[in-house]
Amino acid sequence: MSLASYAASDDQSRGRRYQESSPSYRSEYQRDRDRIVHSAAFRRLEYKTQVFVNHEGDLFRTRLTHSIEVAQIARSVARSLRLNEDLTEAIALAHDLGHTPFGHTGQDALNACMKDYGGFEHNLQSLRVVDELEERYAEFPGLNLTFEAREGILKHCSTKMAREIGDVASRFINKTQPGAEAQLVNLADEIAYNNHDVDDGLRYGLIELDQLREIQLFAEQYDEVQKLYPDLVPRRRIHEIIRRMINRMVVDLVENSQRLLAEAGVTTADSVRAAAQPVIGYSEELRSQALELKRFLRSSLYNHYRVRRMSRKSALIIQQLFETFMGDVRLLPPQYQEKIEACKEAADEPETCRARIIADYIAGMTDRYAIAEHRRLFTPETPV
Repeated sequence: MSLASYAASDDQSRGRRYQESSPSYRSEYQRDRDRIVHSAAFRRLEYKTQVFVNHEGDLFRTRLTHSIEVAQIARSVARSLRLNEDLTEAIALAHDLGHTPFGHTGQDALNACMKDYGGFEHNLQSLRVVDELEERYAEFPGLNLTFEAREGILKHCSTKMAREIGDVASRFINKTQPGAEAQLVNLADEIAYNNHDVDDGLRYGLIELDQLREIQLFAEQYDEVQKLYPDLVPRRRIHEIIRRMINRMVVDLVENSQRLLAEAGVTTADSVRAAAQPVIGYSEELRSQALELKRFLRSSLYNHYRVRRMSRKSALIIQQLFETFMGDVRLLPPQYQEKIEACKEAADEPETCRARIIADYIAGMTDRYAIAEHRRLFTPETPV
């Protein structure tokens, strides 16, 4: 399949931070994807959670399964729109590399700990992981991904931080758009987590079918499934409804994006970036339905008392780990002590440098590693 003129392509790439020779039997964006898949940060996603903590059940989504699901949805849409599938997949697989343990609760807790040191945001941390923290190659730090992959990973950024980051964050200063592949992954992420949080919430008994039948996007598919398959067992019925919800959102995204691309008259990847509005998006009707679903999940699932109880425990783990390490860096593993020692020589603000390295350590933990590390520090009978 030939790419659309506005899709990203190797010959138009803005390149890598450190110059490398071109790959022999794969594209630049395939190389990006492969480096992400082989990274330690990607492997750790297996034991980082979405909503539920990792030990609560074997069938709940993790950051790894979520990232794979986002990549599947995004590649399907990319193919329909003749965008670059390899770049799309690379962005999708990398978009959560910087997430903390314990989902958004972990991020909020670490951000609170870092409020005097520049804050913490998992999106910025994902870029930091691929630019600096991965240690796999002899000639450069990080994964040395292409500009286009890094652009897609950085979904949002403050103007102040954008000035510090430079190149890949310039659109937040210039008020321009990211490439079409980056726009697409952002929406595929939303499709995946909204629908799969419904699935996990029903499985865990935190939300009920009767509640969801008040939500238009769910209710329309529920009624259709009931009409076609009245005797379907409950678990299969839920899977069929969610499958149809995903399909409804994907079809709308493809068809409306085709309209937006035609109306914008974009002919190159750079003209996509220069467009006044995003060229990948839902129809107004679907956007309204997706927002209704998102609001329902926020009120009924994410704020459910059982989720909040685990969130509270998770936040305390993050807070206590951070405060303990800030109070005595000698409790850190040796490689992190060495990095903090280097702060005294290289950094204008050694305390901020120390806090950032501790945040890197905590953000890189899996759920179960964070729990185990907390026990090692605070439970006397646990081996250190």
